Amino acid sequence: MVLDSALLHKAWEHLPLWDMAQHMASSPSAWAMQGKPHTFAFDQARIVFAMSYLQGIALDHYTAILCFNSSHPLFTNWQVFVNKFSSKFGVFDTVTEAEGKLVSLRMSTDKHFTAFIVQFEKEAYETDWNYNALRFWLSEALSKRIHNVL
Repeated sequence: MVLDSALLHKAWEHLPLWDMAQHMASSPSAWAMQGKPHTFAFDQARIVFAMSYLQGIALDHYTAILCFNSSHPLFTNWQVFVNKFSSKFGVFDTVTEAEGKLVSLRMSTDKHFTAFIVQFEKEAYETDWNYNALRFWLSEALSKRIHNVL
């Protein structure tokens, strides 16, 4: 679903930082500011930025709340926004999810080793596993053609 511009305008007008949100959406150089703490010092700026990444059912939910209750605290309070969307759509335990992905990850015969390692590392960084545990699961996940070389 794509938000129509009138609805998006209504959402951002509702927030005191309308001009900042417009600037961020239209200026490529504004993205360079996102790493600076003062860029998202206000809850409304965080909410507008996070809202721009919503899609699917989460975006539908946001749009429904906006249409029917535009004074809902989730539009002005970052913690309310995070709690509302995390409880409905978020992952509660990212470490457990990463561990599950890592354990089930297998290198297919047609996949390049480098691409597989990048995928493995992505999940490994989310876990608290030590080197030996990661080494074991990497060995389990590698394809037989790689084991034959080792």
